[in-house]
Amino acid sequence: MNTIGKVFVFLVLVYATFMWVGYSVTELTGGEKKAAPAGAVEISPEGGEALYWGKGRCFTCHSLGDRGSAVRGPNHGQFGEKFPLPMGLRAVERAKERAAKTGKKFTALDYIVESMADPGAYVVKGYKNEMAVVYAPPISLSLDEIKAIAAYMLSQGGDFDPEFLNQPSEITQGFFGKIAVASAAGGGDPAHGKEVYEETCGDCHSLEGEPGDVGPDLSTVGKKGLKFISEAILLPAKSIAKGFETYVAVKKDGRKVVGLKTRDEDGEVDLVTKDGDEVTIKKSDINELAEDKTSSIMPDDLSEEMTVKDYQDVLSFMLMQKGKKK
Repeated sequence: MNTIGKVFVFLVLVYATFMWVGYSVTELTGGEKKAAPAGAVEISPEGGEALYWGKGRCFTCHSLGDRGSAVRGPNHGQFGEKFPLPMGLRAVERAKERAAKTGKKFTALDYIVESMADPGAYVVKGYKNEMAVVYAPPISLSLDEIKAIAAYMLSQGGDFDPEFLNQPSEITQGFFGKIAVASAAGGGDPAHGKEVYEETCGDCHSLEGEPGDVGPDLSTVGKKGLKFISEAILLPAKSIAKGFETYVAVKKDGRKVVGLKTRDEDGEVDLVTKDGDEVTIKKSDINELAEDKTSSIMPDDLSEEMTVKDYQDVLSFMLMQKGKKK
């Protein structure tokens, strides 16, 4: 065998040895680590760390020990006399405070999740109640992303046990449900959505299990899903609840009254108009009274009166209306 042949054989043997060593090391260390699919969220301290210092924008208000320089919000690490405990251990102490305050059993996870889902529930002394709703625009974290950040926070000061997230308490489950419906509604804020509902919808509708004055009860409307609720706001005439049909009364003088028929007795008919006015008409003055299946007394320009944020927020609030637990 000539010199070139010997060199070639030597290189092949070196390459084969290199590949064998690489394969052996990979197998001994647990096999190949496959990358997560694009868009997937790794619910782990590592995944949460990437979100904390990235999309979640937590670093704009918080620091973590010596990492970061933001001071608008509490430091999430161990830092000086004010923060002697890292966040994972601090959450345990905060949970005890929340339990004493609310009378409910709080876990460290409950406190961490509450701080993101309902930041105004507990405000650290010396700081303002100004934390953004992280599952609403512009941050719009998903439920899995919030779980990942919770894992990252709980890992500060100790090992993180995934079972905390796999078996959450009733408190955390409630917050997870709130975040999930908010995400489904495009990242709305249910708390503000309740305010929008009370200002815009509450005069006609009810959430108490009984119909409102001129609108159906909405206490279980969340069970009908996002598409139904969206259409009810944007296209109110598309699906009108039974008993709330629109009627048109054509009077003998040619004038029309359009509204919800609330009474039909004693020779009179009462119609409630879109403006909320109740009009009583004698049947003897009516030439024709018929149901109008193409219109609703619910304002058809409701979406124009709300901002995009109001719309997203009220959607998220309505999606949460699934009846009271027995």
